[in-house]
Amino acid sequence: MHQCTYLYGQRSITTLALFTALALPGAMRAQMGLGLAPMREDLTLAPGATRSGVLNLANTTDQKVRVVAQTLDFYLDSTATPQFGPEYKQEAEFSCRQWLVANPMEMELTGKAQIPVRYTVRVPSSATVRSYHCAIGFTTQPTAENTNAIGLRTAVQIVASIYVVVGQPALEGTVKDLKLEYVPDPKNPIWRAVVTINNAGLMHFRPQGDLDVLNENGVVVETAHFVPMPVLPMRDQNFLFPLKLAAEGKYTLRARVDLGGSEIQEATALVVLTKPAPLPR
Repeated sequence: MHQCTYLYGQRSITTLALFTALALPGAMRAQMGLGLAPMREDLTLAPGATRSGVLNLANTTDQKVRVVAQTLDFYLDSTATPQFGPEYKQEAEFSCRQWLVANPMEMELTGKAQIPVRYTVRVPSSATVRSYHCAIGFTTQPTAENTNAIGLRTAVQIVASIYVVVGQPALEGTVKDLKLEYVPDPKNPIWRAVVTINNAGLMHFRPQGDLDVLNENGVVVETAHFVPMPVLPMRDQNFLFPLKLAAEGKYTLRARVDLGGSEIQEATALVVLTKPAPLPR
């Protein structure tokens, strides 16, 4: 058991939206017209191996849409929000972007149309044992008919995440920290629990488990579940749990987490919820 003890009063922190769709399995749909299935592929390959697959891209609107594909790097930021880009140097040793090709890379879809997009991953023979990650992004562009049109255009991007495991890298994860933070959002100020999980190994994993809040009598007053976001290799990853807590007092945070190994890890933290100072006007 990992024991953490904290006494927290008011704490100021910037809040960001938690966007999980791009890292979760299943067919998800962008708000403005693109659908993609699957949105995650997990591959286990040997050095020198090649694997192909098919993604089904759909235009969910009634209008013609032009779409351009791009291979991407990604990581999760401190709020567990996926960040996708053409290249992230800090991800170089774990990136499979340069192994990945897609066909077609540019396409036009009529209203309600679908198209299969084939992708291929070619693992170099020199690839070392570890897990790798990359993505294919599909972004809308103006069609030939409206290229010169004047007005506001909104580009929509939908992404499929690709995870490639080479060999059998060991899983090395631990619950590193557990704390309470106050988020002074003018529209919706809240307290939230933050569970920090460390991945010291070369294999990504997706934690499963629960975060419980207990009152001074040891009674569970609130429970939240881990969203199965990946913890990528060689880093710390925060998991955020917005809480409904309002009453001042002492509480115990308890996280019980299955990291994919042979045991359930548990961490506890004693915290104090105090009335936050009014926000400046």
